[in-house]
Amino acid sequence: MPRNIQEGLAEGRILIFDGAIGTMLQRAGLHSGEVAELWNVERPEVVKNVHRAYKAAGSDLFTTNSFQGSPISLAAKGLRERAFELNFAAAQLAREVAGDEVIVAGSMGPSGQFLEPWGMLSYGEAVEAFAQQAAALTAGGVDVLLVETMSDLGEAKAAVEGAARTGKPVLVTLAFDVQGRTMMGVSAQRAARELSETSVLALGANCGDGPEVIRAALEQMHAVLSDFPLIARPNAGLPELVNGVPTWNLGPDELAAYVSLYLELGARMVGSCCGSTPDYTRAIAAAVRGAMEGGD
Repeated sequence: MPRNIQEGLAEGRILIFDGAIGTMLQRAGLHSGEVAELWNVERPEVVKNVHRAYKAAGSDLFTTNSFQGSPISLAAKGLRERAFELNFAAAQLAREVAGDEVIVAGSMGPSGQFLEPWGMLSYGEAVEAFAQQAAALTAGGVDVLLVETMSDLGEAKAAVEGAARTGKPVLVTLAFDVQGRTMMGVSAQRAARELSETSVLALGANCGDGPEVIRAALEQMHAVLSDFPLIARPNAGLPELVNGVPTWNLGPDELAAYVSLYLELGARMVGSCCGSTPDYTRAIAAAVRGAMEGGD
């Protein structure tokens, strides 16, 4: 797999994302309320083992352990001054495992603050914060920047603008409900129209209540962007408490059954999100191979 993501897409490849990082770290002992990004410097070998597992499962793209790594998110945990260190380390760990075989995508999640007029965070402040995170991830060796799980279109645009300052390709995904709207009421169609006018290379949907939610969002996006590369990364269904332990209700094969439909709706990058493991990546990769062979 070439590290140049544009080349991969131009060759007509379907790129396989990894799955959940947080879920895997929780299985390794990360407790609720702990800052996952601290493990990049405190338990780096555990983070690398997660990347190794996804590489072995067939991932073409890694996501870095930096989802809550913006200076604004880290400030809420008293860690703002360590933003560069933690993001740089996240990128370095993924890059070390990826080598030249896997594309590394720097994960940039929501800041945790509302932009004006709903909150106190200005658009300009958000751009600067995301730019700082993107710069640290880029210095650490990422190939592309992934703005993910966004609900506010304004924040998504701010993150894209900040990330674009690095000169790296930018991907963006939002989290939708079953009606194809984000928590802030943004429709998938509107998100597709407005974000496609920015510098993003590809866009789509991640997280949500499982693969059917992603299907609905992609259907809306594909209706207005028939030739634009889309991204599909569903959660492993919904979490249920089994003996006090969160257990996700959709297995790898059940999730992977949606892959051919995602491809029909314009997805060029597919993977999984919360609750997933390398088993899901393996099943998705097999489904992609089956779909591509069936199309020959």
